[in-house]
Amino acid sequence: MQKLLFLVHRIPFPPNKGDKIRSFNLLKKLAKDYQVFLGGFIDDEQDWQYVHEIQKICSQCCFLPLDPLKSKLKSLKGFLHNQPLSIPYYENKAMKEWVEGAIKDNSIERVVVFSSAMAQYVDPEWSAHKLIDFVDVDSDKWQQYSKGKPWPMSWVYRREGEQLLGYDRSIAKYFNSSIFVSEQEAELFKTLAPELAEKITHIENGVDTDYFDPELDHDTPYLESEQVIVFTGAMDYWANVDAVSWFAHEVFPKILQYHLNARFYIVGARPSEAVKALERIEGVHVTGSVKDIRPYLRYAGLAVAPMRIARGVQNKVLEAMAMEKHVVVTTPAIEGIREWQHVDVVVEDDAGKMAQIIRDHLNSHQEASSFSKKNRECIKIHYSWESNLQRIEQLLEMNTIKV
Repeated sequence: MQKLLFLVHRIPFPPNKGDKIRSFNLLKKLAKDYQVFLGGFIDDEQDWQYVHEIQKICSQCCFLPLDPLKSKLKSLKGFLHNQPLSIPYYENKAMKEWVEGAIKDNSIERVVVFSSAMAQYVDPEWSAHKLIDFVDVDSDKWQQYSKGKPWPMSWVYRREGEQLLGYDRSIAKYFNSSIFVSEQEAELFKTLAPELAEKITHIENGVDTDYFDPELDHDTPYLESEQVIVFTGAMDYWANVDAVSWFAHEVFPKILQYHLNARFYIVGARPSEAVKALERIEGVHVTGSVKDIRPYLRYAGLAVAPMRIARGVQNKVLEAMAMEKHVVVTTPAIEGIREWQHVDVVVEDDAGKMAQIIRDHLNSHQEASSFSKKNRECIKIHYSWESNLQRIEQLLEMNTIKV
């Protein structure tokens, strides 16, 4: 069995947020075909309890602690060295030494990097076949952030976008393949780095439809009288914070005005102070971390993903569809998701029109929750991890493409 080095910026377990869902399923696929040597960081003390879960499927692991506050301070070196701030953020001498030792001592023939910040540990001269999963075009996301922030943060985010694009283009040159989460993301990077077009491809996300199955038995977390609109996601992530804040302030009051039993549930770990403050709005509930998001999806009237800043594929939309939920989204939340025009997903960016769409849905579905067989069928056909990740093996066995 060939040996493979897998570098990831955050421990890929538990698979309870976007990057961890993708990196964990990628790891499971790699572990079937290779002996995996995994290196990564742990930035949440709660995640140390899961190390043994990853050790079960890897030949060797190196997990190092990452203190977010100290790393933010360390990232300021990027201003001095003309780097994106994410590079010194993840810079670590012990990780560098472990990676070099793993390569030297184990005759590793394949290298997979998840997130461009981890590419700093890969020597371009290594003869190993190298693949990088960028997931999203993060440089463009930083540019989006810059438009919504006052100076000086607008300048900081704009600079990060510019620096990160330059860095991503430079490292992609010495990887055999560069992967993105959707065809749209891959095409965007091709326009930004046309010299690398032949090495750029995409592998879509998936959903575990056995796990996200509305037929499984769960107790409802809601009151019987409530007409629930649900949002799921990590609630310390600025794009999610922005999304629920906009919906709670601009859309939900227009719904509550006509549906007194309407409730907006924000379900996700680590809610920021801004998210917690939304509970002051009538009908808004912030759950914080929950043991299982499936009951919150299963018994909701519909799910929303009102993202105003987004890149790639939104797992929250795929998971809601797998649970047969009707979904209302903004344009950025649906980019990268195939076949949405043929299922029960409605796209609207105007607050007033979105509120009307949801009011109409609540009027026509008087029961506490409603279901869409079409949405689940779409996920089963197009978003199977098993079928989508078959492409990984092909890419890892391809010959080097020189640029």
